[in-house]
Amino acid sequence: MAALRTIHVVDDDEAVRDSLRTLLESSGLAVHTYPSAALFLEAAPGILGCVLTDVRMPDMDGLALQRRLNERGLHLPVIVMTGQGDIAVAVRAMKAGALDFLEKPFHDDDLLAAVERALAEGERRQAREEISGEAARRMAALTAREREVLDLLVTGLPTKGIANALGASPRTIEVHRARVFEKLHARSLPELVRLVIAAGAEGGQGPVRTCHDVSRET
Repeated sequence: MAALRTIHVVDDDEAVRDSLRTLLESSGLAVHTYPSAALFLEAAPGILGCVLTDVRMPDMDGLALQRRLNERGLHLPVIVMTGQGDIAVAVRAMKAGALDFLEKPFHDDDLLAAVERALAEGERRQAREEISGEAARRMAALTAREREVLDLLVTGLPTKGIANALGASPRTIEVHRARVFEKLHARSLPELVRLVIAAGAEGGQGPVRTCHDVSRET
């Protein structure tokens, strides 16, 4: 997907924006530039790729931009550009989730290498989010009883144990179990557990205790 290889340059210096655009486009990358963090945030929903931002800008600096992205759940890889003597600021950015930082003046090769790392990380994050979203959609199709069966199933309980816990017959639990596997498109218990974990990463599913959790408690 071309959008995944788009660089979003945020810098209040027009000369810097133009220079970075020329360099990145000469390497075959798509580039969008923004003179302020606020203008970038207006376009941010739905944006893919990575962000290359100056850490020192008026009104909203690179750290504040990064914080706003995190608050919105927009987990784009961020590279911050710092001036000499701003290492402490760069460290704060890294602790807040920035993938990398570049100290000005930097070599073109260092910038391009950092961008490639960020784009690769962005592709990995997008793939994880797609898997999580699909898993969450499948989980949402379960009935309340099927979800109860699933929660006990992934703790390692056998059919009879689940039946006793839910006050149902083993035959009824077998029917629910089959529907859980069918709705989640799972062919084995390990696959089912992986899907539940992926759905939990999407949020809103609540914690699910697996057989490993139970074994640690016993």
